[in-house]
Amino acid sequence: MTLLRLGGIFSAVRIPLRVALAPVGFDRPSREADEFLSFALEDGPVICDPAGRRYYALVPASMPTTWHVAAAEWREDEVDCLGRGVYLGVPRLDRTTLQPGSLDPYWSVPMPSAGALCAPLAVARLIAAGKHALAEEGGLL
Repeated sequence: MTLLRLGGIFSAVRIPLRVALAPVGFDRPSREADEFLSFALEDGPVICDPAGRRYYALVPASMPTTWHVAAAEWREDEVDCLGRGVYLGVPRLDRTTLQPGSLDPYWSVPMPSAGALCAPLAVARLIAAGKHALAEEGGLL
């Protein structure tokens, strides 16, 4: 794993697993969950941290400032927009599947090419869908 400084080339949105996967009713990382995230985030890169039960959607570096109002609201749901001054542990590029019995981070959705990131609007839609699904099932965040 490599530590990369956020805010220069890209930033990250940290999303609890329960929020990210609520729209499809999954409760743990899996190949099916990875496929859902690939579809929902339009093949934008996503890191899964099974041990921390969260995902990191890689987004343009400007997102923490341009989406600051939404990001402030997301914090009550343990969603956080990470930018300047934060370091993110990034798995090796060949770690693209959940290893059985492992809690090591992996690329849930691999980065298709350098500079290819998740669209902020797609990330916002995923968060909104997750919050809605949790509220529907009575599992308010």
